[in-house]
Amino acid sequence: MPAHALRGGCHCGAIRVELELPREPAAYTPRACDCSFCRKHGAAYFSDPAGRLHLEVRDQTALGRYRQGNALAEFLFCKCCGVLVAVIYAEDARRYATVNSRVIDGDPGFPDATTVSPQTLAPDDKVARWKAVWFGGVTLAGDGTGQAK
Repeated sequence: MPAHALRGGCHCGAIRVELELPREPAAYTPRACDCSFCRKHGAAYFSDPAGRLHLEVRDQTALGRYRQGNALAEFLFCKCCGVLVAVIYAEDARRYATVNSRVIDGDPGFPDATTVSPQTLAPDDKVARWKAVWFGGVTLAGDGTGQAK
């Protein structure tokens, strides 16, 4: 089965995403987190543990990082244009991530988002869920760490 390649990023292009999905975009229902941070950004996330995700920071000074709630995951946003791009959770040398579906270029054909309430989960349950449904083995280049992980 061929992979479905998608690209996107923030409005100004400082943070870009490239991903491959094993299923067509219409098979994914974005998840609109109901926490105040995600609601204020209008974010609706999608992911696939069988897919691949590469994040590229083209301008290090534009990369914003924010932790809230349990501070387990890190929201990545552009400090220049304000777009919330992705959320990353790192454990040991592995990164898991979900992408804001609204940063994908064009109209990939995602269905309408469904509301979810991860804030009702205990911290360990959140991490277990992220590992089960988010992209695994995510690469992040140009984030100022000197390495693509």
